[in-house]
Amino acid sequence: MTFTQKLFRPVDNSPLILFRIVFGLLIFLEAWGAILTGWVRRAFIEPQYTFPFLDFPWLQPLPGYGMYVYYIVMGIAGLMVLFGFYYRLGIGIYTIMWSAVYFMQKTNYNNHYYLLVLLCLLMCLVPAHRYASIDATRHPEKKSLTCPQWCLWIFAIQTSIVYIYASVAKMYPDWIAAKPISIWFDYKSDYFLIGPLLAEEWFQHVIAYGGILFDLLIAPGLIWKKTRKYAFIASIFFHLFNSIIFQVGVFPYMGIALGVFFFEPTVIRKVFFKKKPIAEHVDIYRPKIAWVYIIGLYFIMQISLPLRHWLFPGNVHWTEEGHRLSWHMMLRVKSGYVFFRVVDEETGRKWKVNPTQYLTYKQSRAIATRPDMCWQFVQILKSDYAQRGFPDVAIYAVGKVSLNGREQQPLYDESVDLTKVKWRRFGHSEWLLSMTE
Repeated sequence: MTFTQKLFRPVDNSPLILFRIVFGLLIFLEAWGAILTGWVRRAFIEPQYTFPFLDFPWLQPLPGYGMYVYYIVMGIAGLMVLFGFYYRLGIGIYTIMWSAVYFMQKTNYNNHYYLLVLLCLLMCLVPAHRYASIDATRHPEKKSLTCPQWCLWIFAIQTSIVYIYASVAKMYPDWIAAKPISIWFDYKSDYFLIGPLLAEEWFQHVIAYGGILFDLLIAPGLIWKKTRKYAFIASIFFHLFNSIIFQVGVFPYMGIALGVFFFEPTVIRKVFFKKKPIAEHVDIYRPKIAWVYIIGLYFIMQISLPLRHWLFPGNVHWTEEGHRLSWHMMLRVKSGYVFFRVVDEETGRKWKVNPTQYLTYKQSRAIATRPDMCWQFVQILKSDYAQRGFPDVAIYAVGKVSLNGREQQPLYDESVDLTKVKWRRFGHSEWLLSMTE
């Protein structure tokens, strides 16, 4: 059997069906939970500016309370996925809407949000509604007990990429010295029962090294049949620990759910779908070479993107160049401040601008440590001063940043007029200063 034939051989679709149900529930909770916790208000309604990704300046929040309606619709789409009701429509709507809000703002950037974009895209490709769904009940001719093998493998491969790159990203001196962990855990020392343990230096090092080993070994552990059960139990503990300590929403549970794709489909059927019959008339899936190339290209991109930060000089945790889309998950603690010197080049008049005059507190902290957002804010300032009758101003960023508890030092070259600088998507920004140890 060729590799292409293996990709399209029919297998029990129980893992895919179970994941659809859990996935639908989680994306529903993510959407409506964002409303109930006030996240939508803080991210889209209160801010005057939202800092969309640089290639998507046209993506702006709906006016008034429109973003509440937006997230309500997303939640409904999540329910459509959960129950398999017009599944293709539901997952298509959620994918488009979630991707839009992901690219609409960077203040609350999170690798987990990016992962959800990818999972939604993959869910658009697979027939996850062919069993235990309203669609299968309404259209019995579409009901199926099997799916092509690739429908399961793509999720296992995507999960493995995330874990392995997350482990490699942790292999840098500050993480090995448990610097980020110690800062986070010291702030959590008042937690009930576990707080004193979190403050212990030895425990902080255990978590730091344990994080490297878990991310590195969990995918092989799930793939190998002899260790699969133990690896899955470890995955449950790992993700529940993250959920309790870091409060990262639904994503620890998404991580647990993705584990089903590493089990034999018959095991999932026997545990979760005990009444599901064994397929007697197996569907035949004709190999489609185009699909092989599309999926192959997708995973080449997934393997390549996290490596791009090596093309930039300097410390990626300092400059942020190549940081996003690279599975650098909770690896550093950055804090700092920045203000802006505005000079009217015609009259010489000067202003000192505190970003909190324009931005929320969280956004003000973000632009101090994230160069692309700082550059975007300069464009906002330039436009604002032009509207006030000062079309020719120079703007300089002045501030300092601390990385993982170091003494604060300048990140931005305060002698550079950032209104004259073009953002370099594929090159190093010379106005970023190197970090000194």
